[in-house]
Amino acid sequence: MVVFAGELLKQSKEFIEDGMHSSVVIAGYRDAMRLCIDRIKEISLKINEKDEAEKRDLLLKCAMTSLNSKIIARQKEFFGNMVVDAVMCLSDEKNKNDIGIKMITGGSVTDSFLVRGVCFRKTFSYAGFEQQPKKFENPKILILNLELELKAEKDSAEIRLENPEEFQKIVDAEWQIIYDKLDQIVNSGAKVILSKLPIGDLATQYFADRDIFCAGRVPVGDLERVAKATGGQVQTTTHGLTDKILGTCGKFEEVQLGSERYNMFTECERSQTCTLVLRGGAAQYIEEAARSLNDAIMIVTRAIKTHAVVAGGGAIEMELSRYLREHVRTIKGKKQLVVNGFAKALEIIPKTLSENSGMDSTEILNKLRQIHQTQGDEGRWFGVDVLGGKISDLMEIFVWEPEIVRNNVMQAATEAACTILSVDQTIKNPQSEQQQAQAAGRLDGTQPPPAGGRGMAGRGRGMNMGRGVRMMQGRGGK
Repeated sequence: MVVFAGELLKQSKEFIEDGMHSSVVIAGYRDAMRLCIDRIKEISLKINEKDEAEKRDLLLKCAMTSLNSKIIARQKEFFGNMVVDAVMCLSDEKNKNDIGIKMITGGSVTDSFLVRGVCFRKTFSYAGFEQQPKKFENPKILILNLELELKAEKDSAEIRLENPEEFQKIVDAEWQIIYDKLDQIVNSGAKVILSKLPIGDLATQYFADRDIFCAGRVPVGDLERVAKATGGQVQTTTHGLTDKILGTCGKFEEVQLGSERYNMFTECERSQTCTLVLRGGAAQYIEEAARSLNDAIMIVTRAIKTHAVVAGGGAIEMELSRYLREHVRTIKGKKQLVVNGFAKALEIIPKTLSENSGMDSTEILNKLRQIHQTQGDEGRWFGVDVLGGKISDLMEIFVWEPEIVRNNVMQAATEAACTILSVDQTIKNPQSEQQQAQAAGRLDGTQPPPAGGRGMAGRGRGMNMGRGVRMMQGRGGK
């Protein structure tokens, strides 16, 4: 986007210097942008017109294209399938936050796997946790935003008692409150208790005695994914716990992954979320792999939302440039020059790609212009094949990107250039610029410090007249 916006400004410089008003340039650029967006929508490859098998194949190729330049490029097919499966698990909204990514050091990168449900690391636990069961079949799940432990009051309080027995009644009432909450939870029939807030040692032992699993201090993101996967609802009270607000899953278990233990909720009938578990030998490698997968997930998600893809590698830019050059023949006036400049600016993308890959950009552009002009629909998707060092049909070698990405780049670059062109004048402060120039000169040593500073032969105006001697000036003298 930045490269394209810069080239638009470069093209507009010639028009401004020739006396063309910036408003004419802006109007021409925006008209050209709208023509390009309409053309992209017209020629893009529609995904929703394919059957499920072909649609999945298209999404897989989009994911693999995104992973080509990443650290996990050698395993792009393995992770590409994982990304597509993860996105297809989501609801129609395709919210990326519903895909959790857990990074576990140890093992090979190919030991990574997809959990069709939720997986999160075992939280801090109190005594009695070891006695709780770690595996359930079809359990009911209660999700709480409630603290289940005795705690001291935050504010200092003073209670005056005349009878020591009254103090015991206060203590008994505190214990009764916590026990009432625990009884209500047990009576709900839930076998897995999750809470955003701490679950203390009393509650942990209480649940362990009744073969119930509990986990407190569960991260908010994991708790929300559990709710979406199991169909449960987060509760802030223990009153009115019915089957409607309880979630369920086919299988819950606590497993050992690397040096940590993880809680896994799988076989969820209403699951609209999933978790990617990444393995690897070094933490830095796994973190980079997670960033790479995030890019691939975004590409696949946008491809599904827009239902269309186009070829990358500068192919779409060359096709749009050819289309605009033909369209300018129907335009009269100064706008013809502006639209033609927009078409020329589009060629900066394949030119930059060819230069960065070590090819002759002039030769590549000439070949691309000739193919796009003479071969029609057959040459529409020819672009820069960086890996092969030549021009190729990038649609056939699966260098794809979602239609919405190109539309966003086109709009953002054009609006950025138009915003800069719409600035008529800039206000300058000459005195401030002079001070900055003097400061820069003193820092790099190209300009001596001003006269009158300490350490010179004299002081003030009489710097060369001896210590303490000043230059005097009268009415008529110098």
